Amino acid sequence: MKVLAIAGSNSAASMNKQLVAYASTQFENAEVEVIDLDAFEMPIYKHERELTGGVPQEAKDFAAKIDGADILLVSLAEHNGTYSTAFKNIFDWVSRIKDRTVWNEVPMLLMSAAPGGRGGAGVLEAATKRFPFHGGNIVETFSLPFFNDNFDKAAQKISNEEKDSELKDKIKKIAAVETILEK
Repeated sequence: MKVLAIAGSNSAASMNKQLVAYASTQFENAEVEVIDLDAFEMPIYKHERELTGGVPQEAKDFAAKIDGADILLVSLAEHNGTYSTAFKNIFDWVSRIKDRTVWNEVPMLLMSAAPGGRGGAGVLEAATKRFPFHGGNIVETFSLPFFNDNFDKAAQKISNEEKDSELKDKIKKIAAVETILEK
């Protein structure tokens, strides 16, 4: 099983990078790749850019990573109630690749972590509504509110036992979906 972990942030200290990295360690016997959005930085999407230069190779490379995965872990940073600009730009460019959907129906665990009590509820709502139109096969969602209180940065794991158990249950569910699809 191949697991692709994506944090929807380009911040080096991103709590969503920490969450998705932790979540990726919970899969047994899986090949895991955690990717950094910085590796896919492109000019801001503009229709005229697409007409004159086509879709950048970085967008095609990001799409190839998705296509090579059996499970997607996507943890989105919330900026003003929605996606970070870095993530949205990649999403926009990948959506322009001819004859494909962005997420290619790969089973997904959609997550968000935030310092406040809503736990990225705005971005989760936006993505839950939008992603299915772009091939998003969202099996489960997970929110980690009060990140600084519920995540042990030194140990790189969720410290709140209830939230940790919830995440692990959702990972078991998505792993079971993938196992069923393999048969």
